[in-house]
Amino acid sequence: MANKDDSPRDSAPDLQILGDQITLQPSGFVEPPRKEEQEEALMRHMASFRSEPLQFLREVSLYVSGTGWRAYDNVIGQPIFYSGFSENMKNSILSAPLLQTRITQLADQRLLVEEKQGLLPSADKRARRRAELMQGLHEVAEKQADNMICKFESKTFIRGAYYLVTQLLTRAYHQGIHVSSEEVLRLRKVAEEAERKKQSIVFLPCHRSHVDYCALQLICYRLGLALPVVVAGDNLNFPLVGSFLQHAGAMYIRRQFGDDVLYGTLVQAYIDTMLQGGFNLECFIEGGRSRTGKLLPPKFGILSFILDSLLSGRVEDAIICPVSTQYDKVIETEGYVTELLGVPKKKENLADFLTGGSSVLSLKLGRVDVRFHEPWSLRGFINEQMSRMSKIPKNMDWANNKEDAMARQKILRTLGYKVLADINDVSVVMPTALIGTILLTLRGRGVGKAELIRRVEWLTGRVRAKGGRVAHFSNARLGDVIERGLEVLGKDLVGVVEGLVEPTYYAVDRFQLSFYRNMTIHLFISEALICAALYTRVKQGGGPANQDIPYQDLYNQVLFLSSLFRGEFIFPSEGLVANLEKSLASLVTDKVISLKRDESGKIVTIGLADEERAAGRENYDFYCFLIWPFIEASWLAAVSLLGLTPPRELTGQDIWIPVAKAQNSAQLLGKTLYHQGDLSYFEAVNKETLKNSYQRFEEEGIVQVVKSKDPKIPPRLRLAPEWLPERDPQTGALVPSGRLWDFTEKIASSRREGKNRRDGATVSTRVVRLTDTLGRKLFEDALKANEGKGKGSAPSKLSAEEAKALKKEVKERKRRRTLESRVAHL
Repeated sequence: MANKDDSPRDSAPDLQILGDQITLQPSGFVEPPRKEEQEEALMRHMASFRSEPLQFLREVSLYVSGTGWRAYDNVIGQPIFYSGFSENMKNSILSAPLLQTRITQLADQRLLVEEKQGLLPSADKRARRRAELMQGLHEVAEKQADNMICKFESKTFIRGAYYLVTQLLTRAYHQGIHVSSEEVLRLRKVAEEAERKKQSIVFLPCHRSHVDYCALQLICYRLGLALPVVVAGDNLNFPLVGSFLQHAGAMYIRRQFGDDVLYGTLVQAYIDTMLQGGFNLECFIEGGRSRTGKLLPPKFGILSFILDSLLSGRVEDAIICPVSTQYDKVIETEGYVTELLGVPKKKENLADFLTGGSSVLSLKLGRVDVRFHEPWSLRGFINEQMSRMSKIPKNMDWANNKEDAMARQKILRTLGYKVLADINDVSVVMPTALIGTILLTLRGRGVGKAELIRRVEWLTGRVRAKGGRVAHFSNARLGDVIERGLEVLGKDLVGVVEGLVEPTYYAVDRFQLSFYRNMTIHLFISEALICAALYTRVKQGGGPANQDIPYQDLYNQVLFLSSLFRGEFIFPSEGLVANLEKSLASLVTDKVISLKRDESGKIVTIGLADEERAAGRENYDFYCFLIWPFIEASWLAAVSLLGLTPPRELTGQDIWIPVAKAQNSAQLLGKTLYHQGDLSYFEAVNKETLKNSYQRFEEEGIVQVVKSKDPKIPPRLRLAPEWLPERDPQTGALVPSGRLWDFTEKIASSRREGKNRRDGATVSTRVVRLTDTLGRKLFEDALKANEGKGKGSAPSKLSAEEAKALKKEVKERKRRRTLESRVAHL
């Protein structure tokens, strides 16, 4: 973002690449004005056959012949794209000692079973049967490996693929792909050192779009780095497209391994082989794409395999490189909204792929910014973590010893959240994110152009003050950048009312626009929680003194909200007390709050600053508006749990409800409450946020979840007995009291109040009645399913085996909390 207050430190200069020439634009560079686009990107719009047929044909011929950098020769990294690459990789995997040992174990286990059944009376028959089992397992492993591994076979193919994907991408993102020259030069040096040591670079990007892996592959190709092998779900392995992606770098793995021990070992052997050979790897730290715009909690599957490669000693080291990919506009956001409102996700297919590919050619989606965190040694990270665990024995048994396994789990979790923090550190806030954030954090229906510029400028300053980065736009004026952002967002997201004193902009699709607001929320989550905690007093009204909150009360509410959103946001790693003090100081500096201290200097109370009151609470409101939709969603999820109380006639019966149906019921309740005025934000019915809330409730023991070994039976849940509300003995109505009600009210104390909000008595009667009505339907459906009358039925009762597993899980959860507390002090 460029305006008069910009300084070179905001971002390193972009790298300008035109054809075969690479130019570094120094910090503070001001390009002479000209008619065409003033931004230079890593990749620019390529020639069109219709408008420039000769130039188009020239570009195609350069790729076909492999002229200059397009030849993709002399890349930094281990040899790839040669005939026989796939076969060599497969042979290395299948001959891995780890896999061979597993095959032997599985064969011997089956032999023992058959011996007990009397099927192998002689040693000869046993030997022949063992050979048959070994051969069969080898064939299965070979077939699975062939479907799994990427196939870097042909330079001609990758040159053509690069040209095709670049054509599509730079037409959709017409302002190109931008990188930081400083980060790219640093990455090349790291890659040269990794090549010398035969070490892999493990790229760990965030995941918001299918464009993510295209962008990173294109950058590596253009800069002459060895392409990483990209971990992809096998849902993308459909005809034609699956093969194309596999030859461009995709390795396919199942979403779930189940009890397939051989498959899990095969994946580990493949990861080992790549890391031992120094081949680069790319894995999305969040697993799937974020439908909400913010980072998702880390998924530990592939990270766990990588960690085991090093912990076992099979691999010496690997280089970790967190990557942030930001967009002016994400192609899939409209589809995300549909999914989040409860419409099932469509399975990927060729027809949709071709239709989507052709439609992007006409889009004008702005630009893509890719930023690379400074790479670091995974071995160094592991050693650092273990040095903090002084009580851990030298020869750790990671697999069998429970305390050692907990220590390993702590290292894994710390690794995952460190990567997310690193991604946030280098993320660039795009103009569309600034605009979306401002439009969704104002009280009015709309905002004038001058006010929009003023608030975006304020937010830009706050982003920088928090250590964030704002997209670099050379010498463009702030007003022009905002115009560009509004154009990219389009009239479907942001409308404008003409014919007034000044053009007035308003949010058309608040649900979809929240995707862009969520790209900034990680920077201000601590301040937002403090303001939401303070709101428990501010909402009571009265004079300033009446709205002040004692420090301990504020601390308790911030602690409660932080725990509630533990799976929703990535919090700073300093700890609650240190982070609270830093955030309070930041809000004081910004003149949002004021602190009153006692004689010893301890904070006694916190209240709104006089300057903030005089300004109409605009900055304080900004922080509240950021967090309120999430508080609403958590409140909605907690209220929906009341409906899991069995009806009076079923009291005492142990009935289990499918998790998906309970969450769908919560979403239906939310839609009803929104249209009746009891929810301020339609975003509160967001399927992903409700799902996260249910996950937290399970972790806290509020609900109990049972997962069957039968894949056809979905996970089921019930309220934990100690959390069950009571019913009126005469009417059978739910009584708004008890442990669950108090929990819900604690969330509600930080909810937004307004003219559309019903009073507490109405919430405790009508809202609870609606919840109970939906809950009764859940129990009726569960009983029908038990009789085999329901669609996709799941038994409402637990089997003896499931009941035993539940008892064990409840006991294990208590033990785990004890161990986690113990490990935390190692």
